[in-house]
Amino acid sequence: MAATNIGMMDPAYFVGRTELLAWINSTLQLNISRVEEAAPGAIQCQLMDVVHPGMVPMHKVNFDAKTEYEMIQNYKVLQDVFNKLKITKHIEVNKLIKGRPLDNLEFMQWMKRYCDSVNGSPNSNYNPLERREACKGGKETGRRAAATHGAAKTSSTASKTQSATQTRKNEQHANAVSKSSKPASNRDPVYDEQITELKLFVDSLEKERDFYFAKLRDIEILCQFPQMEHLPIVAAIQRILYAANDNPSVMAEAQAMISQQPNQEALSLSPISESLEEERPKTESQKRKNISTLEVDMAANSTLSPRQRLSDISDVHHSGSPLVNYCTTLVANSEA
Repeated sequence: MAATNIGMMDPAYFVGRTELLAWINSTLQLNISRVEEAAPGAIQCQLMDVVHPGMVPMHKVNFDAKTEYEMIQNYKVLQDVFNKLKITKHIEVNKLIKGRPLDNLEFMQWMKRYCDSVNGSPNSNYNPLERREACKGGKETGRRAAATHGAAKTSSTASKTQSATQTRKNEQHANAVSKSSKPASNRDPVYDEQITELKLFVDSLEKERDFYFAKLRDIEILCQFPQMEHLPIVAAIQRILYAANDNPSVMAEAQAMISQQPNQEALSLSPISESLEEERPKTESQKRKNISTLEVDMAANSTLSPRQRLSDISDVHHSGSPLVNYCTTLVANSEA
């Protein structure tokens, strides 16, 4: 699926905690108030059960996990489900079970993105309370959630009555204060100027953030092109983009990914080296030819007459040489 490998610059990783908590509580009928409460891993297992009914063995899920060993067992169940569905998302179990807010937030943001991509509309036939009864500690979790929802309804009814009375009191108090207050403002204009400058500064920072986010997103999309995704430089860029923290070793790893590529092909295909290899046998052959010609000339000088030697020289060498023409004239003059 497309959501199994979403990048760190995907809009899914900018979903706030409030929206995440509301989604988890409404989908599973829970009442968690912090994202870190999902650290034991049982919530993630049931979210996968929502989008893939029957795929998660809920009897192996422990909603009452307290120790790290029990939490790891939940993540083993989740990893088995990922393997069956061929989901390549890496689960940082050691970080999640420690309840780190940022790690759990990012993982739950990915879970929401995945669940939305698989099942855009919630499954109306899914009963989270009934499914949790098969889990260890699931019944107690369901009772606490039901009690909290009942108390919330009762408190909401009482709060409506109290709010109406309180609203009338506030209105009366506001009217009394407005009558006694002075129309002029006593706020220092220096503070107003500083507030305005801070607002402008925040606006500029947000524009700069959006600008660089758009640039990084464009780079990520470009790196996902089929013509480029297998290049070593693209792999190095993705290593930097998807780094979860600001670690200096990430840059070193990216540089190593580029430097480890073999350069022997470039060396073997170098036109200079090829030309050198081609010229070497030609030079050796020319040397051997010159030596053979010299030996033949020496033998001919010892046995032939001057006129015969001159005829042979004309056959072997090109006749247009000035030196040969000069020698021919000398021999002709001496014989005459």
